[in-house]
Amino acid sequence: MLGVAGYQISARGLNMPEPAYVTIAGEYARRIRSGDIPPRSQLPSYAEIAQRNGVSDIVVRKAIELLQGQGLVRSVRRRGIFVADRPTLIRVSPERQLQSPSETFRDESESSVEILRDIEQIPAPEDLAEAFDLSPGDVITHVVTKVSEGGQPISISDTYQRPEVPDISEAAFLEETISDRLPTEVHSAWLRTTPGDLVKHVHQRFVAADGHLVMLSDVSYPRDRYDAFMFRMTLDVETNRLTNQ
Repeated sequence: MLGVAGYQISARGLNMPEPAYVTIAGEYARRIRSGDIPPRSQLPSYAEIAQRNGVSDIVVRKAIELLQGQGLVRSVRRRGIFVADRPTLIRVSPERQLQSPSETFRDESESSVEILRDIEQIPAPEDLAEAFDLSPGDVITHVVTKVSEGGQPISISDTYQRPEVPDISEAAFLEETISDRLPTEVHSAWLRTTPGDLVKHVHQRFVAADGHLVMLSDVSYPRDRYDAFMFRMTLDVETNRLTNQ
């Protein structure tokens, strides 16, 4: 899935400036998961959070909605926002795509996070050449990103993109397919799974407005890493269609 000031190339191409509401939600998420804000504690009011961060109430509302979606807080009518009794770990999309991997996993845990990246140019096999509208053997960029938390492997991804495409700035849509599946040999070795163990697999396609593929990524997590995967969509009533928020 996924931070930085300005634009900076990263292994998964997540180079978009982080919105204020994601930053605010991330800070509260870290404090809640670390125990700095205990379960059942009441958060400051929208106005107080807005004043502290120099943002509008609308930005604060989106941050709180993100925390609610992650199962970290709950709203009590006429009383306010309270930390959940038992915070869970939920992967939220597409907000996490606006973060670098280090920001994403830092928001999920207080443990130290290490990210290893291997970047190489490879000849495109037939399936990838077809996906990127290239000829087999044309050069593409392959990035392997390995993430560990407190020394424990928690994620590995294979990302592919054209060499001339530095980031996902031209992508208009993110398509994700989630499944439980047997990992590849490389993913299994990194996550230390035993033969026959399934992993949580996320297949991502970053697509431009004209339909061409910008980036392709396959991510594996331990199957029990997240309690749930949540997607937020915007309903466009006028055109009666769903679009990513």
